[in-house]
Amino acid sequence: MLNNFTFINPTKIIFGKNTGGRIGEEIKKAGITKVLLVYGKGSIFKNGVYDSVTASLQKNNVKFAEVGGVQPNPVLSKVQEGIDTARQEQVQAIVPVGGGSVYDSAKAIAAGHNYDGNVWDFFARKAQIKSALPIFGVLTISATGSEMNNTAVITKEDERKKWVIAAKHLFPQVSIIDPSIQATLPAKETVNGAVDIMTHVLELYFDGSKNVELMQEYSEGILRTVMKHVQVLVKDASNYESRAQIAWAAALALNGSNSTGRKGGDWATHIIEHSLSAFHNDISHGAGLAILLPAWMRYVYKEDMETFERFAEKIFAITQGDPENKILTAIDRLKDFYRQIGAPTSLKESGIEYEDLEKIAENATLQGPLGTLKKLEKKDVLEILKIAYE
Repeated sequence: MLNNFTFINPTKIIFGKNTGGRIGEEIKKAGITKVLLVYGKGSIFKNGVYDSVTASLQKNNVKFAEVGGVQPNPVLSKVQEGIDTARQEQVQAIVPVGGGSVYDSAKAIAAGHNYDGNVWDFFARKAQIKSALPIFGVLTISATGSEMNNTAVITKEDERKKWVIAAKHLFPQVSIIDPSIQATLPAKETVNGAVDIMTHVLELYFDGSKNVELMQEYSEGILRTVMKHVQVLVKDASNYESRAQIAWAAALALNGSNSTGRKGGDWATHIIEHSLSAFHNDISHGAGLAILLPAWMRYVYKEDMETFERFAEKIFAITQGDPENKILTAIDRLKDFYRQIGAPTSLKESGIEYEDLEKIAENATLQGPLGTLKKLEKKDVLEILKIAYE
């Protein structure tokens, strides 16, 4: 049945061309006069976004400090640098300008600023987030959905723990999504983003919920849209319409709307990937998901043959054959699709040593068994990694 739910998403989205310059106006309206600007490794200087954002802040008399250098698979040490800077500069809000890694770092900084202990306590479930600085962001890469949700993922480098936090205080107050900003993204980043969006959808789609027809249709619509438009962008990176479709799909995939009435999602694939990239931070999140999701599907599909068969029919139009054959064909088709758009499809081709699988599986289950559709212990995760290896 469609489960009882409460749905709240307080993030204001400003979407469209040439909207980045509105950030200062939104911050000023909130009565904020000084912010911490958080960004990555320099692309915002090349595409003009930094100039647009800082000009907007200056026009609206908003002072700013800066922390740059956030990396993909963001790390705790950079978060701590941000917390220290935010306190020293006495800022009133955090302004991420970047993709999901920047947004996630900003959220952790916002929470850590208001906490007397170590911000990692939140990730280790030793403390709850009770307040945070407000967040106003400008998105430059559509993938994680962090621009419109309340979660963040950070890696503690010394312990190789890539863990997640979630709290109502971490919803951005405002996020600006200008798809035209993303026209200069390398194809690899566009592909990784599309895979991430698709995986968010499928983590919810395959969580074992029954009689959620509307939500399944919703998920399938997002999937088909992303699959169609990422193929356009691989050939024509500047296609605004396809950029816009994928940008909004990213937000809808993980802003809570796609979760309503369900069990909350499976998320085993994401946690296994977090473990993978905690050891191999050169593997992007989307690339890891492209490798792991088909392997997870192959390992668990018998737990919900009905939904997996529906996936085969609705996404790949596979209508002939017995249910199991249709499902296995669909999983192969998904893997082929990833390969076609340029995503990696095996751990071996990505340079992972077979001997590393054991420690990745152990790391993935440090906080307990994974998954909703099928509870996965370390031995199960190891089997999934073995499937993903070839």
